[in-house]
Amino acid sequence: MSVTQNLEAAANAVVEDLASDVRGVLSNKDLEGVPQLKALKQRVDTKLAIARELAAEKSKVAAKKAKEAAQTANAYAHDEPWQIAGAALAVGVLVGLLIGSRR
Repeated sequence: MSVTQNLEAAANAVVEDLASDVRGVLSNKDLEGVPQLKALKQRVDTKLAIARELAAEKSKVAAKKAKEAAQTANAYAHDEPWQIAGAALAVGVLVGLLIGSRR
């Protein structure tokens, strides 16, 4: 399971938990006589459905951007392998110097 899928699942779980809590409060038998609650229930259900759709769409967009970034990095690494190797060498030397200076 990817990070994006984990985030989407967590966001959906939070929305569903919130929906359950709100429905629990709104379905209280003591509040059935209040006419505004029926309209409130409908608005809450509608907005929760919209929130679910937006969360799913946001997840799809994030996954698409991550995939595009990975493809761009892959293309760059194939086009400029020596620059990548040089940058990795420079980072390695820097880390080595930092570790060596701490002793």
